Amino acid sequence: MLAPKRLKFRKAQRGRSDLKGKATSGTQISFGQYALKAQSSAEITSRQIEAARKVITHFTKRGGKVWIRMFPHKPLTKKAQEVPMGSGKGAPELFVDTVKAGRILFEMDGVTKQVAYEALKKAGYKLPVKTKVIEY
Repeated sequence: MLAPKRLKFRKAQRGRSDLKGKATSGTQISFGQYALKAQSSAEITSRQIEAARKVITHFTKRGGKVWIRMFPHKPLTKKAQEVPMGSGKGAPELFVDTVKAGRILFEMDGVTKQVAYEALKKAGYKLPVKTKVIEY
């Protein structure tokens, strides 16, 4: 699973306003021929990214090339179960990437149009955002 090697700060503030509006960067296809584009905003965990990547590589039988255009930089914390209120913030539990509408999530090349569309469509089912497959 994806995780940053090191962080400037171990715990980050939640910042839910990150999800408002549309993406301004990462909205164009840069590497491949086909891409999966987010239609809504959400926080995508490293587990969800890995699940979608696995679906793509499995469906294409490891053919072609896949680019992951997102990375989970943001740590989310969680307190242990049945811990009373107070006594500080919990320990980092997982890493997420805040994705806005219009952001390119995955790109593919080196496979047929039909295979790419089906693989990216199946990967979209693994993510908590509405997605669509686009072509360069």
